[in-house]
Amino acid sequence: MRGVVAGRLAMRDSDRMSFGSLAVVCAVALLGPLLASPRRWHLPVVLGELVAGAAVGQTGAGIIEARDSTFAFLANIGFALVMFVAGTHVPVRDPRLRGALRIGLARVVGVAALACIPAVLLGNIFFHTGHAALYAVLMASSSAALILPIVDGLGLAGDAVLQLLPQVAIADAVCIVALPLAIDPRHAGRAALGAGLVLAATVVLYVLLRWLEVSGLRKRVHRVSERRKFAIEMRVNLVILFALAALAQAAHVSILLAGFCFGLAVAAVGEPRRLARQLFALTEGFLGPLFFVWLGATLDVRALAEDLRSAVLAVALGLGAVLVHVAMRPTGQPFAYGGLAAAQLGVPVAAATLGTQLGLLRPAEAAALILAAVLTIAVAVWSAAAASRAAAPTP
Repeated sequence: MRGVVAGRLAMRDSDRMSFGSLAVVCAVALLGPLLASPRRWHLPVVLGELVAGAAVGQTGAGIIEARDSTFAFLANIGFALVMFVAGTHVPVRDPRLRGALRIGLARVVGVAALACIPAVLLGNIFFHTGHAALYAVLMASSSAALILPIVDGLGLAGDAVLQLLPQVAIADAVCIVALPLAIDPRHAGRAALGAGLVLAATVVLYVLLRWLEVSGLRKRVHRVSERRKFAIEMRVNLVILFALAALAQAAHVSILLAGFCFGLAVAAVGEPRRLARQLFALTEGFLGPLFFVWLGATLDVRALAEDLRSAVLAVALGLGAVLVHVAMRPTGQPFAYGGLAAAQLGVPVAAATLGTQLGLLRPAEAAALILAAVLTIAVAVWSAAAASRAAAPTP
């Protein structure tokens, strides 16, 4: 009897997160930069990290146990930081956004209205998943954290780009807020109240951060911190981020809302360059890759391969997102920029994470959301390349 108990305990210990498994996670996460290295491909780093996670997780070798509580907690920290950084990437202080705000907002409304049609067809008629609201949010979303680096990297400019920026920023922010309500409609009232609390706390934080900036107190603390190597700004921002995440959990809403809203507040005040570098090192160097590897490890792509309906759903969601965005052509938006605006990343990742954690999505359906996002990324990369070629001067 003791031998059986000891064997079970040893098995549990081997499944726990250790330095060895952490080394494996960090090593396979290098696939992200490797795939993103060729500039002509324009692939996001997270794509390779998701693939790496799937290879060592449920879909592949099973080396990493995604259900480990320590691994999941570290991934949640990475999730909050990823959404925080995504919020800071929204160019809320860019004066170019104001001039094109009206057309950008009109396109967001148009895309959202059109997205309801395929969402209802897919969720309630063809696949009977009951997730029409979730599908509408997914197809209407755009990823500022993915699209803006592509635009900057290719040097795209002009009126079409100026109108694209507010469209992407508004769609990203609205869909992040709407996601917790759409993914669990039964608790929409509770989620709305929790979201309101997080938003109210974020407004208070913005006012406080703005006062610290205007009064010059932040700059004085920054000089002392830089001279004494205290990293005070980093520490304070982590305290605020984790406190907001705790409030979100207590209010029964996702930590993605806490991270993203806090990122918007910091972006509105103006993110210090030193803090940006510190956050880049912490998020992109460790906790961000760990989160995406964990997410890839939780996805059961094998179930998607065995479930033809879910595979078809993934293709339908990806194509639906592209079609509702390129349908803005009558508003003067070129097809290439409509395809670029369809790129999804943060919202589908958050939906798959939330759906898996809350048990609201089947493994194959969660994998379908990620596959649909990959399809939109492929279209966005092709569209950006087409826009770049069209903008290039003729020799």
